[in-house]
Order: sequence, then C-alpha cells, then structure tokens
Amino acid sequence: MNNYSNDNTARRYRAHVSIWGTTQLHLRNPYIVAWWSAAFPGFGHLILSKYLRGFVLFIWEVIVNIQSHLNVAMVYSFQGEIEKAKDVLDLQWLLIYIPVYIFSIWDSYRTTVDMNKVFVLAEHEEHQFNSFSIGALEINYLDKRNPVMAIIWSLFVPGLGQLYIHRIVTAFFVIIWTVIFFYYSNGLEAIIFLFWGDIQNATDVLEPGWFLFFPSLYGFSIYDSYMNTVENNKLYNKEQRKFFVENYQYPHFKILREKKGE
Repeated sequence: MNNYSNDNTARRYRAHVSIWGTTQLHLRNPYIVAWWSAAFPGFGHLILSKYLRGFVLFIWEVIVNIQSHLNVAMVYSFQGEIEKAKDVLDLQWLLIYIPVYIFSIWDSYRTTVDMNKVFVLAEHEEHQFNSFSIGALEINYLDKRNPVMAIIWSLFVPGLGQLYIHRIVTAFFVIIWTVIFFYYSNGLEAIIFLFWGDIQNATDVLEPGWFLFFPSLYGFSIYDSYMNTVENNKLYNKEQRKFFVENYQYPHFKILREKKGE
C-alpha cells in the first residue's frame, strides 16, 4: 500500500488533496469565522470548507435579503432617511431572515471550536495524507504559492484568487455569483458612466439592493484566498519536512542543544 495516500482508514488526518482542491484542518479564530457569517451568512462555513451548508445559507441570504428589501433599507438608513427605510422593509420576510442569520453565526462559531479540537488530535496522530491527485479533468498537488498574488487576483474578480490556489468549488461558486450580482446591480454600467465622469448617471443606474452584496463578496474572496494560500504553504512545508525526515534522515540523528552558559 502507498504510504502517501489516505484511504479513510486513519481516524483523523490533517488534509485531503483532490482534483477539486486541497481541504485541510488548521487552527482558526472562531470569532473571525463568526464575524464572516455576520457579514454574509454562509461565508463562515465556506471558510471552514463546509460547502453544502455554506451554499444553502448563502443562497438563503440572497433570496430573503432581496425579498425583504433589507439592503435598500440599509442604504436609506445610511442616508438618514429612517422613515423610508421603515416603509421599504417587508416585515414578513424580515422575520424569516433573523433566525437563520443568528443560526449562521452561532453554528459557524460552534463548528470552528469543534474543528480546532479535531485539528489538535489530527496533528498529534500525524497520519499520512495524499499530496498529489490526478484525474481526467484536473491535476492538483501541494506546492507553495504567493499570498500577495492571491489578493491581487481576488481584487480583479472575486473567485480568481481561489482559482489561483486551486479551490475549485469555492472559486466556481464565487465567480458565478459575482456575475449575477454585476448583472442585477447594473454595476458594469455604473463603472462605464464613472469612467466618463458622469457621477449622477452612475449613481442612478445602480440597484442598491444587489450592489450592497459586493463589499462582503470582495472582502471574503480576498481573505479566503490569502488565508488558504498561507495555510497551504504551511501544509506543504510540514509534508516535505516529514517526507525528508522519514526517507533521508539517519534514524539515530539528534540535534544537540547548547546548555546555558556554554
């Protein structure tokens, strides 16, 4: 049996490399993950690679937010027009929105705490995991990438940073929703008017209910791609170190430590 492939016989292991991406356990700050769920339900779970739960919560946020006109009400409240914000809100949809929003924050925090515990156990057990995957559609392998490049590509179009580090599932999902948000918010038309110096038309053409999704989407894409690039680099270093120690280092090799005063 190949010692460098995981076949789910190990009780716990740190990572899994497939043609769809590199999924790994590492320590995360539960408050930061909960904050991303507060910024946009589903993002906290996507950071944890809990894709199905994250997709459900993300789509729920978009549908219920648009139906309740929550983003439009937020724009009015930012402008100090509180009465207009009250009038535009659909309370029936808003009442549905609140419990799921709270659940998203709570569940992402709870899951992060649990996954941190699992990571500590997996780190202690040190089971082997695969570092290379090849299939009919893709090839994926552990290597080192530049975190700054992940940020730069995410700034151009959300999702490109994830493509750069081979997070195919997240990249596909984020890019599709970026296109949807640009289309329904008339964001590209507004950018064209802005280049022409026509600020008024750029403002008038925007659909605020859809456009207000962009800050969270861009922020998540930048953070997720940067953080996963850094963690993938750490994982690569650990895997390489373990491989060289097991295959090339003399088994009785010891590093002598200097005593104090010497």
